[in-house]
Amino acid sequence: MRLSALPAAAVLVLATLAAGAAPATAGTPAGQLPPVELEAGKGRHHNTGTVIYERVDGAVNSVRIKSVSITSGELDCAWVAWNDPHGTDGWSNLTTEPSCNGTGLGEHPDIIIKAPAGHPLKVRLAADHPGSDVVHKDIQKL
Repeated sequence: MRLSALPAAAVLVLATLAAGAAPATAGTPAGQLPPVELEAGKGRHHNTGTVIYERVDGAVNSVRIKSVSITSGELDCAWVAWNDPHGTDGWSNLTTEPSCNGTGLGEHPDIIIKAPAGHPLKVRLAADHPGSDVVHKDIQKL
């Protein structure tokens, strides 16, 4: 005996399981999410950053920034910011200072960032060469 179609209950179970594998959205329960890895520039201008964050339970378009780490290129200063809708230039730093000249910086700001519904939260690693207008950037969505 062959079954030509799955019963409706099985289809519903499969759809529910598939939805559970989808990326987290602002409406998902609280909890830590995979780290956001950022990278900009090459060679002696290679900069990296990592943002560890979690959703805030019951809050729309809000996340708690648990930690931020940056390693700047040998010739750069780098910082991580988020796309703050109220920021002067649309971005606000997540660390108190940049990482410069190949050093590393790690901070645990434990702050909640939030934006109006429909404003996608993003983080940006930006690096520049002091005394120059050359800038490297990497932007990732939270």
